[in-house]
Amino acid sequence: MAAQKINEALEHLAKAEKCLKTGFLKWKPDYDSAASEYSKAAVAFKNAKQYDQAKDAFLREAESHENNKALFHAAKAYEQAGMMLKEMQKLPEAIHLIEKASMMFLENGTPDTAAMALERAGKLIEHVNLEKAVHLYQQSANVFENEERLRQAVELLGKASRLLVRARRLDEAVVSILKEKNMYKEIENYPTCYKKTIAQVLVHLHRNDYVAAEKCVRESYSIPGFSGSEDCTALEQLLEGYDQQDQDQVYDVCNSPLFKYMDNDYAKLALSLVVPGGGTKKKSPAASQNGVSQPAPQGGSQVEEDDDEYAGGLC
Repeated sequence: MAAQKINEALEHLAKAEKCLKTGFLKWKPDYDSAASEYSKAAVAFKNAKQYDQAKDAFLREAESHENNKALFHAAKAYEQAGMMLKEMQKLPEAIHLIEKASMMFLENGTPDTAAMALERAGKLIEHVNLEKAVHLYQQSANVFENEERLRQAVELLGKASRLLVRARRLDEAVVSILKEKNMYKEIENYPTCYKKTIAQVLVHLHRNDYVAAEKCVRESYSIPGFSGSEDCTALEQLLEGYDQQDQDQVYDVCNSPLFKYMDNDYAKLALSLVVPGGGTKKKSPAASQNGVSQPAPQGGSQVEEDDDEYAGGLC
């Protein structure tokens, strides 16, 4: 089957070359027919899993389309050549061709297709090169934003923000999350603004910037519905615990379902949040009886107060 497909591809290549030849009665190459034959050859090579030859055929198709001033079809061929490189595990080269295709889509006046190509490229490279994926998602978001398609833009910004958090590029993540939040305000998706405020606070606290975290919450009171939401209550408790260096209170808030079921990268931030100079995380009652003193929780029971009173006193 593979040999048959390869022979079929070679026949199409020969036809394509014939289309490009000129002579006494044929002054100009037939780029349109050549592109069609190269495309058929590329598909046949692809089906035979001859990805290197398929890539070359797609590139020659792209060149023929360019010579024929058919930018959209040329961009599609470059994108397909990139996908062949992806099959060959040559991701940097693949991304380069897809970015080239995206630029041609923009030049052709089809920005949506350009943005979607960049998004696909981001997904391809994400598990190999986080920084490149962030750049591609941001580029794609910018294209959608320029077209005033904010819902698509903010979704891609969200991907970039999460990757920045994962890469521990927290200063950049702060900027990205704020941009997300402002876009959600613009499209009046207020509940998601609350979640972005939580993300902002977690990132600021991991940057040891309590003032910036508090400012985020304070500024969010102007968002409709925020002040009466569970998100607001939880954030106030979190900041109170952080400010009072109460690791137990911070631990309780960050382990609540509201935080644990956020996007995974933010949930990890919550679970790893440590108060500088604060007490240890919650310990079992057995651990407390081993002589390790802990701050008594506010509003604790009488039994807990009695335990504190006699802790270590009988040893």
